[in-house]
Amino acid sequence: MSRITETFESLKQNGRKALMPYVTMGYPALESALEIVPAMAEAGADLVELGVPFSDPLADGATIQAAGQRALANGMSLALCLEQAATLRARSVTVPFVLMGYYNPIMQFGFERFAERALASGIDGLIVPDLPPEEAEALYAAATAQGLDVIFLLAPTSDAARVQTVTAQSGGFVYLVSLVGVTGARESLPPGLADFVARVRAVTDKPLAVGFGIATPEQAAQVARIADGVIVGSALVKAIGTAEHPVEAARAFVAALRVAMDAAA
Repeated sequence: MSRITETFESLKQNGRKALMPYVTMGYPALESALEIVPAMAEAGADLVELGVPFSDPLADGATIQAAGQRALANGMSLALCLEQAATLRARSVTVPFVLMGYYNPIMQFGFERFAERALASGIDGLIVPDLPPEEAEALYAAATAQGLDVIFLLAPTSDAARVQTVTAQSGGFVYLVSLVGVTGARESLPPGLADFVARVRAVTDKPLAVGFGIATPEQAAQVARIADGVIVGSALVKAIGTAEHPVEAARAFVAALRVAMDAAA
């Protein structure tokens, strides 16, 4: 059983839902994540999504695109992301790490080499938003051989066949994209989200985590009532990037989400 699966199982037994904040590695400064990630874990994050900046992030909206560009300018790379993950593990951060990165840098790194380094660095799962299951055979084989969970995204426009394919292939949990479009904070949740979650729930017993567009504690609480996990990215990245003290901003933001989600559960 992977650390991701163990985390969801433990939370379920305790009647709680998983909170998974996203951080852009290398933002706002090159080594910011070394302080931000422990602060988020202390504030109540159950898993952390480590975002690898990329020059053409097709799934990301303006906030994460801008953060990624700054991170790249700071000198962040896939190799350095893995090094920083290893440093976080050496500093006793134990929550599962889900590396979110695009396909091209991983392919250039080499699938087997990447998977071995990811495992050695303390990575537990992978999200590659521009890699559909039908084209993921090489990376999937290399990653699962190292015991890494490969998590696929499922859009609300997916038909029944697509839901079956993605839920069957995903390890750890299934990532449900709440809306059609890119990442970014929204004023309200999509009206069909509960139906989408229920439709996927009917065909799998794997945990379902919802991301894209969740910006406030109130929205996180709404999602926690219908799903097993809540993923928050753009709103958190914005809070970190505009704060005088990014670490404390991250801590406060995650703590507010945690309180709201626990109250909802």
